[in-house]
Amino acid sequence: MVGSGGGVPVVAHVVYRMDTGGMENGLVNIINRMPPERYRHVIVSLTATGQFGRRIARDDVDIVNLGESPGHSYGRYVRLWRVLKRLEPAIVHTRNLPTLEAQIPAALLGGVKRVHGEHGRDVSDLHGSSRKYKLLRRAVDPLIHRYIAVSRDLEQWLAEGLGIAAGRVRQIYNGVALDLFHERQGPRPNLFPAGFLSPGSVVVGTVGRLAEVKDQLGLLRAFAGLVASNVPGAQGLRLVIAGEGPRRGALESAIRHLGLERQVWLAGDRTDIPQVLQCFDIFVLPSLAEGISNTILEAMATGLPVVATRVGGNVELVQPGVTGTLVPVSDPDALAEGLRAYVADPGLRQRHGATGREFVAGRFDWDRCVDAYLRVYDELLDR
Repeated sequence: MVGSGGGVPVVAHVVYRMDTGGMENGLVNIINRMPPERYRHVIVSLTATGQFGRRIARDDVDIVNLGESPGHSYGRYVRLWRVLKRLEPAIVHTRNLPTLEAQIPAALLGGVKRVHGEHGRDVSDLHGSSRKYKLLRRAVDPLIHRYIAVSRDLEQWLAEGLGIAAGRVRQIYNGVALDLFHERQGPRPNLFPAGFLSPGSVVVGTVGRLAEVKDQLGLLRAFAGLVASNVPGAQGLRLVIAGEGPRRGALESAIRHLGLERQVWLAGDRTDIPQVLQCFDIFVLPSLAEGISNTILEAMATGLPVVATRVGGNVELVQPGVTGTLVPVSDPDALAEGLRAYVADPGLRQRHGATGREFVAGRFDWDRCVDAYLRVYDELLDR
């Protein structure tokens, strides 16, 4: 895909890695839903491309993989400039801190509008307070025409933490596909390994990249404490962790150390997340930081109560005592206590899950999200 696509402007989306992740999931959903006659899209992945790109349903979307090694090099940005020059995009849209410097080669093209999205933070800068990264952001800021923040928390941080003028920031929530994610009807899907469930099992589950910022290790510790407690049905408790990533080895070691081999299933990378969520009774997200969690939205759409850490956009989604529970970050005891009430009370699970479904159905719609992105692009191009 080169140039303006026969008069249709091209948006070049620059990502660090095109693989399983919440930001990547949002990007795929937005591209799939954008009218093809309005904009064409190309995804430029700086380091690697996994199987996730296959979820793009349009046949006019290219993925360009630079295959760079992690870290920084001047050569990377020369190569990126060459790729962007060949593509002739009308808009370059970078996402999150690892792609921020891509704004520099984009600015060298001339005439290209530039957007940067903030979707959440990594473990290297959980609170957005790193002096080094603040200096980088302020240095690159004059090159950026618009910012998009996926949560009010990130919007506030851009304004108060970095001094970005409100007129340059748009806060746009992700959506959720209510036709795919809905309450379980009938028996639980049979996706588990043979012999994993016992009669009356209560399944606690999470979905996410196996990375330090997601803190599945803290979840394992909380779950071990819950299994050892006197909560009714503790011996029938099961934990499912769906996702793949660099922390898998550490999680496998922790499962063995805690003696949870029979109670925990590392389900790996999945293409059937709607069915996986329908296997759960309780959804948990123990992250150290979050933007707006797609998996929380999808769990709520599935009718599950949510136990999540009180970080980032989680507080904008989970209503304590109404749709779920919020707990302090990095506190396995508090996380176990937050799960305990739902393990012991099926009625509470049902009530909070049903209310959560109503909440996301009324506020988080992909069509609304796509329209908001289109307005940003149209405004920049004066269309």
